Amino acid sequence: MKSLIQNLDAGIQSETAESVTRFYTYIEGSRSIARVRLLELEARKNAWQLLSESTRASRELTEAIESLVAETTEEIHLAGSAARKERRTGTVLLIVAVSLSLLSSVLIVWLYVQRNLIRRLSSLSSSMLAIAKGDVKATIPTGGADEIASMADALTVFRVATTERVVAERARANLSRYFSPNLAEHLATNPRTFELGGERREMTFLFTDLASFTTLVEQLDPAVVVALMNEYIGGISGIVFEHGGTVDTVVGDAVHAIFGAPMEQPDHAARGVACALAIDKFAQRFEGSKAAESVAVGITRIGVHTGSAIVGNFGGKDYFHYTAHGDAVNTAARLETANKKLGTRMCVSANTVGSIPHFVGRPIGSLILQGKANEIFAFEPYDPDRGGEERLTQYLDAFDLLQAGDPGCLRAFAAYVGKYDNDPLASFHLQRLLGGQISTEISVTTAG
Repeated sequence: MKSLIQNLDAGIQSETAESVTRFYTYIEGSRSIARVRLLELEARKNAWQLLSESTRASRELTEAIESLVAETTEEIHLAGSAARKERRTGTVLLIVAVSLSLLSSVLIVWLYVQRNLIRRLSSLSSSMLAIAKGDVKATIPTGGADEIASMADALTVFRVATTERVVAERARANLSRYFSPNLAEHLATNPRTFELGGERREMTFLFTDLASFTTLVEQLDPAVVVALMNEYIGGISGIVFEHGGTVDTVVGDAVHAIFGAPMEQPDHAARGVACALAIDKFAQRFEGSKAAESVAVGITRIGVHTGSAIVGNFGGKDYFHYTAHGDAVNTAARLETANKKLGTRMCVSANTVGSIPHFVGRPIGSLILQGKANEIFAFEPYDPDRGGEERLTQYLDAFDLLQAGDPGCLRAFAAYVGKYDNDPLASFHLQRLLGGQISTEISVTTAG
């Protein structure tokens, strides 16, 4: 190239030489096209290598990132699970804490209320026990509007009722000291009984009398007499009460009783006779026990009669006496007095005997009583303990002869008294027969 340039015109040669020089630089040297191409190829090689390495690094980075992401995701998942678990645990703990707080509050309130309830119930129970034992003045806890308060109100009502009952029982007990228990009960349960007035009714009346009582009072020390009479009257009154009778009056040693009032008793006659037999047994025991104490107590005489009389309250606004008035009452008293002449201890009218289906006794006779226009046929109640049927039969046979006016009655009674010499009634009949009185009509207008 240089040889060719040298052959050119000088003017053109410089321009060409310069162009060639520039061209030459593209052919040779570090800036030549070959060199540049070589560098380009080398650069491309390096670039592919770098790209390969970059791809591999990128892949490794991607894998690392993916692994890291996976690990992070797992950690996030685990952290989320732990967080959810912690959240659930926290929620449970919160619920437990709230529940415990609420429970403790409830327990505190409950314990306070419970202690208050227990205290109130204990106080109420103590009051109930006190009132049940008769302490009607016991304090009753008040206040509140719950069931315990209602119980306290009920207990207050109960206390009022108990107080009234105690007062009524005390009044009834006081009445029983002065009246028969059945009369006291009747007075307590029937307020109208206290109204003055009466009614006519069929009743049985019983009168008792202690022989030689006046003499006894004059001979004995007052304290002894009081004790003696308390025992005697108490015994007779108790027997009257046991048979459902009402003690009308006690005069000295005498007891007047009514059967069939104030309560009606269809069997009042049988009650009266059964009571007379029981009093007779008691009186004989009493007489024997006092004889052992060197106190001479007489026999007790009893009269029983059934009839119509007016019974009720008699008196005034400040005093009344529940008693009976009528001829039947006086007849019973006369029959009691007749015992003294007859030698008997019990004398019962036919009116009474006629009302008792299975009466067992001995006929006495037709009695002409003091102040009575009509005769009263009387009987002596018979206690089987005094003897067997043979003795009763023998007496009845002798009395039948007397009642028939048969003179053989004298021999019959004489035989009886000879066999049973401790029979006052049979001895009485025998004495009358010996005096020529063959009759069952007996006058007892005088005690002699």
